[in-house]
Amino acid sequence: MRQNRLNACWKRRRQEEILITGLNNNEMKTDYQNPDVLVIGGGIAGVGAALGAAKTGASVLLVSSEGVIGGDALSGMPLLGACNARGEWVVAGVLRELLDACKEMNGYIGPVCDWRAVNGVCVDPNILHLAIAQAMETHKIQLLLNSTVIEVKNTAGCVESVSVVGKDGTAMDLNPKFVIDVTGDANIASMAGFACESGGKDGEYQPVSLVFRVCNVDFESLLNFVRCNPDEIILAENPTIELDRTQCAQKVFEQGYPYVAISANGALLGGAIQENNMFPCTAVFVTPTSVQRGEVGINVTRKAGINPCNQKEVSDSYGALCKQVQLAFNFLRSSVPGFKQSEISGIAHRVGIRETRRVVGDYVLQTEDVKTGKKSDDGIAKGAHHIDVHGKGTDQIRIPVDDGRSYDIPFGCIVPKGSRNLLVAGRCISSTREANGSARVMGTCIATGEAAGTAGALCVTGRFSDVHDLKVKDLRQVLTGHGAILEGTR
Repeated sequence: MRQNRLNACWKRRRQEEILITGLNNNEMKTDYQNPDVLVIGGGIAGVGAALGAAKTGASVLLVSSEGVIGGDALSGMPLLGACNARGEWVVAGVLRELLDACKEMNGYIGPVCDWRAVNGVCVDPNILHLAIAQAMETHKIQLLLNSTVIEVKNTAGCVESVSVVGKDGTAMDLNPKFVIDVTGDANIASMAGFACESGGKDGEYQPVSLVFRVCNVDFESLLNFVRCNPDEIILAENPTIELDRTQCAQKVFEQGYPYVAISANGALLGGAIQENNMFPCTAVFVTPTSVQRGEVGINVTRKAGINPCNQKEVSDSYGALCKQVQLAFNFLRSSVPGFKQSEISGIAHRVGIRETRRVVGDYVLQTEDVKTGKKSDDGIAKGAHHIDVHGKGTDQIRIPVDDGRSYDIPFGCIVPKGSRNLLVAGRCISSTREANGSARVMGTCIATGEAAGTAGALCVTGRFSDVHDLKVKDLRQVLTGHGAILEGTR
């Protein structure tokens, strides 16, 4: 009811603008209001979708409710899922273009093994920010920032228009040929009436977080601590690692980058939790972000019992998460070697969300598909991260992909059931909750984003009004031509 009143309010305001200016609705439209492909969401999946569509020849408008493009990729977290546990690259395409740009600007560290379960692609988030902006300009992608979708018109599975409002109160209708929902929350699919699932079977959600970065860290001292104290670190968790914990700790030291997880089961962090000097958590996940600044990203904060679809609940968690940032930093500086002279250098610009809605698509990615590394003839992207479902306190489910392999994400996972011109990508693809615990990570999100954007663009150039008319083999061929990895990995 409230949303309907809000929509009516914006429509009245738009009508008043027409009366004042003397322009009718069609005359008020600009070229960007009629894009071939409309990408809604400015996170890393949105980056992939916009670039994929533009490289395939479509005109693209990217709408974001935020004032920056990149989302959580700008926080200091690693790009997980881009490599499998064996170290094979399983995502490239537009990601490779961005990483090459980061390398040119001296902001690329590369894939680093934590000798626990994953190979994370580590970059300087400040440089990645610039690389994304550069790519948007190079590929002539139009941006509409600080803009919120207030209405979606869906007729028989076809999204005909999307109404947005900007910070200045200006409302407008967008009339794209194809729409890509990369909101992370399946907001557009939900508003259009397509079926979605959310959270767990009992209505629970994974905790929200607030990532922060710390500079002036002595990498050598931290790595020496890891080498001498393997019981304090989560190591040798993946069965593909044929070394014991002590040997893995030595490997971490030798590679020279502090990509480690300080375990709550160790005496240091576990003792701090027992003494209330730290809040309950699974681990302090440390990611190198800049060698020059001696900087690392810290993923440790968590607030459970929050419904991330409810913005009031997310907003109410912000203060508690900020207090956890301070507590965690105090713990690191006082107790962990290498952090004695460190300082907080950055805090994520938004609360981090692990799960909300998942669309019900033409195909639902199954838990077993992920666990067994299942391949598919109609795969349009690959995932490789272990099943990772966080709970409250120290609870966390971590199930590796068999033999350290990758799995394929079928085309049907990005097509909401009943949709003709709306595709989804990123965290909200069609999947079970457990499968989503793997596919939600950023390396996989940019890959599904690129696939969805490319598919939308191919439909436009092929004059298809229904995405089901697109042959998946043609999509795969174009993706491969753009450098995406769809074959040849374990």
